[in-house]
Amino acid sequence: MKGKIAIVTGASRGIGRAAAIRLGADGFSVVVGYGREQAKAEQAVSAIKEQGGKAFALAADVGSESDVRRLFEHAEKEFGRIDVVVNCAGIMPLSPIAQGDVDAFDRTMATNLRGTFLVFSEAARRLADGGRIIAFSTSAIAKSFPTYGAYVASKAGVESLVHVLANELRGRNITVNAIAPGPVETDMFLTGKTPEQIAQLAKLAPLERIGRTDDIAGLVSFLAGPDGGWINSQVLRANGGYA
Repeated sequence: MKGKIAIVTGASRGIGRAAAIRLGADGFSVVVGYGREQAKAEQAVSAIKEQGGKAFALAADVGSESDVRRLFEHAEKEFGRIDVVVNCAGIMPLSPIAQGDVDAFDRTMATNLRGTFLVFSEAARRLADGGRIIAFSTSAIAKSFPTYGAYVASKAGVESLVHVLANELRGRNITVNAIAPGPVETDMFLTGKTPEQIAQLAKLAPLERIGRTDDIAGLVSFLAGPDGGWINSQVLRANGGYA
């Protein structure tokens, strides 16, 4: 994939970081988008450069229209084009619906759903023909766990946007897909859970383990690479059989 350019949001940690480093190893020049953790984003850039790749980090709140526009503009200025966009930025505050935490609901929608919409909008206008757009949903949609209301609602919206955008980009040979991981050993997933809860969740999948970030990064690599060109308007549930 030498000469190809990828933007990865939420790339300072977790799945986004693993995806950015994997795409760098595949030969992509990578724009490492991040929210607040500059030091971790720069570490991801260093990891890509140590593999012989090209990368730079740029702060961008995906819920901000101006930030998302700036992210894409800087990518075009630095690398000349954009071929792949991976929108991995997301948050997961958990709260029972009955608690009525409107602030947490609004923050979740602003990052997960509005953020996807804004990234999709810029990608649709700027991607080279033959490009790839990859969003992130969640396998938790199928489980309807208590306290996950805002999170799964936002991700259900993401899945709908994937199907609509795929149809809107008809004729340009651009694929639009989502990955819906099950439990993955990221800070976002592990925070607030006891070892007992984590062990219980690991048993839900027939493969009986928590996913690794590299499991998901490999799927990003597939969708972004030449072998993923016939996969379009799909939600790939990468979860070890969890749902």
